[in-house]
Amino acid sequence: MCNLYRNGSTHENMRRLMDRIFIMGNGGSGKTWLATQLAHGLQYSAHHLDDFHWMPNFAGERPRDERDRLVARAVDSSSWVMEGIYGSIIRQVLPRVTTLIWLDISDDECISNLLQRGQTGDGTEEQFEELLEYTRGYRLRKNHLNSFDAHERFFEEHPLQKLRLCSRSEVGAFLRSLEGGAKRTSEGALR
Repeated sequence: MCNLYRNGSTHENMRRLMDRIFIMGNGGSGKTWLATQLAHGLQYSAHHLDDFHWMPNFAGERPRDERDRLVARAVDSSSWVMEGIYGSIIRQVLPRVTTLIWLDISDDECISNLLQRGQTGDGTEEQFEELLEYTRGYRLRKNHLNSFDAHERFFEEHPLQKLRLCSRSEVGAFLRSLEGGAKRTSEGALR
């Protein structure tokens, strides 16, 4: 079931509880785009797990202790939007998350989005092919924190506000509902 609100979450009361938002989902599901939209509208900082997980220019994985320090520093503030697929980092930040959003978009749509977007940053064609293959395996991986099964478990166990969106139209409706219930500042941000 999608467009699912839990723990009293409705479009009407969701916005006032959105201090620390985490968006999870498969590669190509629109996590970065939604995080950017929410961060801009709410005037929060946006954090992308790829920036914590990878060294600059995708030159290899960041040492775990350094990654965990960067993540801890980012989630220490009172309001933010964070997005990514990495279950080990999700597990680290979940105790601070007030709103969990799961983009449960079909694998075919995720692959299509990645192909339209292309490689980001200074990644190589080989790295992009690996990303496509990894994205195709999202629902197939078992006993893995970066998988559909793990995201479903994180979602089910999260005790606070949570939302599961399964299509672009549901994501659009969610954003419109936040805009409709908010006043705009002179800079155009949601308040």
